[in-house]
Amino acid sequence: MAVEEEGLRVFQSVKIKIGEAKNIPPYPGPNKMRDCYCTVNLDQEEVFRTKTIEKSLCPFYGEDFYCEIPRSFRHLSFYIFDRDVFRRDSSIGKVAVKKEDLQKYHGKDHWFPLQPVCADSEVQGKVHLELRLSEVITDSGVVCHKLATRVLECQDLPIVNGQCDPYAAVSLLGPSRSEAKKTKVKRKTNNPQFDEVFFFEVTRPLSYTKRHFDVEEDDVDKLALKVDLWNASNLKFGDEFLGEVRVQLKVLGQSGVHDAWYFLQPRDNGHKSVKADELGSLRLNIVYTEDHVFLTEHYNPLRDLLLQSAHAEPVSASAAHILGEACREKQEAAVPLVRLFLHYGKIVPFLSAIAHAEINRTQDPNTIFRGNSLTSKCIDETMKLAGMHYLRVTLKPIIDEICSDHKPCEIDPVKLKESENLDTNRENLRQYVDRIFSAITSSGVSCPTVMCDIFFSLRESAASRFQVDPDVRYTAVSSFIFLRFFAPAILSPSLFHLRPHHPDPCTSRTLTLISKTIQTLGSLAKSKSANFKESYMAAFYDYFNEQKYADAVKNFLDLISSSARWDQKSIETPIMLKEGFMIKRAQGRNRFGLKNFKKRWFRLTNHEFTYHKTKGNVKGEGALCSIPIENILAVERLEEESFKMKNMFQVIQPERALYIQANNCVEARDWIDILTKVSQCNRKRLSTFHPSAFLNGHWLCCKLSADAAPGCTPCTGGLPANIQLDVDGDRETERIYSLYSTYMSKLVKMQEACGSKSVYDGPEQEEYSTFVIDDPQETYKTLRLVISAVQTLEQQHTQYKRDKFRKTKYGSQEHPIGDQSFQCYVRQQSESSTYSI
Repeated sequence: MAVEEEGLRVFQSVKIKIGEAKNIPPYPGPNKMRDCYCTVNLDQEEVFRTKTIEKSLCPFYGEDFYCEIPRSFRHLSFYIFDRDVFRRDSSIGKVAVKKEDLQKYHGKDHWFPLQPVCADSEVQGKVHLELRLSEVITDSGVVCHKLATRVLECQDLPIVNGQCDPYAAVSLLGPSRSEAKKTKVKRKTNNPQFDEVFFFEVTRPLSYTKRHFDVEEDDVDKLALKVDLWNASNLKFGDEFLGEVRVQLKVLGQSGVHDAWYFLQPRDNGHKSVKADELGSLRLNIVYTEDHVFLTEHYNPLRDLLLQSAHAEPVSASAAHILGEACREKQEAAVPLVRLFLHYGKIVPFLSAIAHAEINRTQDPNTIFRGNSLTSKCIDETMKLAGMHYLRVTLKPIIDEICSDHKPCEIDPVKLKESENLDTNRENLRQYVDRIFSAITSSGVSCPTVMCDIFFSLRESAASRFQVDPDVRYTAVSSFIFLRFFAPAILSPSLFHLRPHHPDPCTSRTLTLISKTIQTLGSLAKSKSANFKESYMAAFYDYFNEQKYADAVKNFLDLISSSARWDQKSIETPIMLKEGFMIKRAQGRNRFGLKNFKKRWFRLTNHEFTYHKTKGNVKGEGALCSIPIENILAVERLEEESFKMKNMFQVIQPERALYIQANNCVEARDWIDILTKVSQCNRKRLSTFHPSAFLNGHWLCCKLSADAAPGCTPCTGGLPANIQLDVDGDRETERIYSLYSTYMSKLVKMQEACGSKSVYDGPEQEEYSTFVIDDPQETYKTLRLVISAVQTLEQQHTQYKRDKFRKTKYGSQEHPIGDQSFQCYVRQQSESSTYSI
């Protein structure tokens, strides 16, 4: 979700690999081990949780998490909890990385020491204050000064134990004064509107003048205003601290007025510092990305240059191929390139062109597509995007069964447990391999058309290049569909969204053995037993040493690489797109029924949106409610004031709306996005909606009394109907620009290499030997155009930063006082720039 600014959209995303923790302090008791899990939080809001690793002080998680960040935040935090089945889970320690520090750790594995979790430091949100110093003449003629403190509102306060009932306590602090006054408690909101004024007497020894009053510096330095935010709790432990702000009265200056937003800060209660590694440490790999995307016309020159890549002669002289040569890792270039070409429908000609060039450079058919080239990375990324739902419908039911059954499948005699039987384990494994192999080889008709078109091109290019090898037309395709698609998904189902978490060690071992066998079956190698280093795997493979398996693989590969198009009817088996617990409000289908809130298990397929009483009821009893996809007229956010609840959205149907609360802001956005995409082609989709609920006989937003009244707000913009290929072309072009800009020195070296090769046409210098340059003159021309387009965009970014710098006010709602990321931004600007406070 983008933050809209004038002529610009800002996207934030984060990709995290949660590796492992080590040296967690032992549990105080006879059983020293702990059952630990890790959470990912935006400030105080949990957006992801790993599985629990039992009985370990060095838990290994190995889990990946990616999300688009839908709001502003100050810290990306990670908490390690010890699970307790009898009491509330206890926090062991945390890692809190400030937003402005995320780039320090970008893309690198780093061990972070765990810090103590203290209620006084767990703060988030901001407060709007207005201070006004005025002079008052008493009846005795004495001049004194009163400070009027207006607490207007707060935003983004944390939710504590499922609730937020905040109030503010205001104090004037000085050497001999400490007065405290409180606002009213605002119930069930983390964005309270207080708008209350408190007066404090500030007596000054200076004489009164009609023009202005002077502020004596010594006095002002001794006075400060403190605003504490609290959550009114019904628990016996007392109210919970939410954060504080201290404002020195010297900010009033000569005007005597100060109006600003402040970030809430932690309270320093003198807690003793913790030594490094005293609470253990956590290994993380964090990639935070912030894309500043201009209007589409700014990207036309660079985008047009990229989209011409498929038709460039030779393709090594194209802008896309040059990007792959410049990037340190091919994967960096592959991700935005594939998404851009998919968006504009040019992925097949582009991949055909670079694959054809790579095949022509390959000398041995046995090594075709074995390296991590731009071609292989781009095809990998295309399969992940276009084939994710194909993967789910093919593998997920069996993978789920393997993970839930926990059947022993170890066939290595050395690793066999005493209670296990080798023959039984082999039979268990053989049955799993047979079922997965059958599911894959019978799924050809479901393979996405874009993948079939790419495979047809690979097959034709390979067969033309290596005409003496009859099997190369199969191995060129199997090296992707089996080795890079199905086998990795079986090995690591969580990475391909087939499972929510990394499987336990025993199940992971079973999946490893299955993946190895499927990979070998799909490779069509001449001597399959030689493919295994382990003798037990070679012996196990004898089960599959029959011609019927090779024939099934070839038939499958023939089908998915055929040039003939077929009219594929909709798949009868529903594809499960998303599921999870959320809270829904009763829809009032019974006239006198209660409209209360209940936790339900929601399930979305490409056919219907349903909810069930519990997760276990999905396979047993029918759904409590089923909404056909064609009946979804709109999916929109619901304003918080409707029910005083965060993260709510509405699924609008012909007769009523279903109001739902998600668990956090990321999950709410994910549900809204996928429900919108899957219902995008519905003919009766609404153009307007009501952003608030219909309560007490009227719509809260527009006050109309008819429950069937047309919406008062335009629906959010339409999205592409194809679920797999929802891509923002401008955002991908911006990312490609960023890569070109990062590797500009490489582009300059490529220009030098083109000149050297063109002039001397002799042995290349060593520093240029890594570049693939087939036509130096054409490559040089493309490089010149790329560099020019990149420099133009660079100027536009620079101008935008200067304009924003001039317009931005420190202390505004967008940049509250205490915004360290903004202060870092200010320091980067020219010292001669003026700055408004």
